[in-house]
Amino acid sequence: MVQPDIKMKKLAVFDFDSTLMQGETIAIIADELGLKKEVEHATELAMQGATDFFESLTARVKLLAGLKESKVNEICANLPYTIGAAEVIKELKKSGFIVLCFSGGFKNATTPAKSILGYDADFSNILHTKSGILTGCVGGEMMFNDSKGIMLQKMQSILGIAKENTIAVGDGANDLSMFKFAGTKVAFCAKEIVKQNADIIINEKNLEALLEKIDL
Repeated sequence: MVQPDIKMKKLAVFDFDSTLMQGETIAIIADELGLKKEVEHATELAMQGATDFFESLTARVKLLAGLKESKVNEICANLPYTIGAAEVIKELKKSGFIVLCFSGGFKNATTPAKSILGYDADFSNILHTKSGILTGCVGGEMMFNDSKGIMLQKMQSILGIAKENTIAVGDGANDLSMFKFAGTKVAFCAKEIVKQNADIIINEKNLEALLEKIDL
């Protein structure tokens, strides 16, 4: 059997919250309950790597118990996307990249954003509901500190894409696990711990800046 030439394939993986989208989805949802500041503080600690991501995520989601799923979907349908997000994804795909979104947030946000921003697939978490009401429980593909790195390795294996042909873009500590398996590591308006592990640092809130720093 002839093996595919993995050098011909390219992969770009983007974080969602505070990367493709301005802000943190969970904090925007929590604002409906008057808990935005509390959730923002807990999220900030997790993104700095000061707390365990799983423990922080499950604790924050518990605060959302009682919200209607329809309200969550309404909020997620009106999130503020980052300037240049759709444009950079379009250019990457034109250059032969497969573009994925890995998020420690929720499918309520990442799935509708797929049709707006144009990435090929999203991997994120699911808010558990009963009778259309959030229970405060969460499950899914991106629950742990190392989830993004594990998923990236799986995608590289399935798609036949080498590490050197992989770009990873993120801002928080839970993005570091995918940095380990990416040839190009991009810190976008990121926490200091992420910048310290990046090849490319973008401080302006415009994702099109990435196009000036990579070879397509």
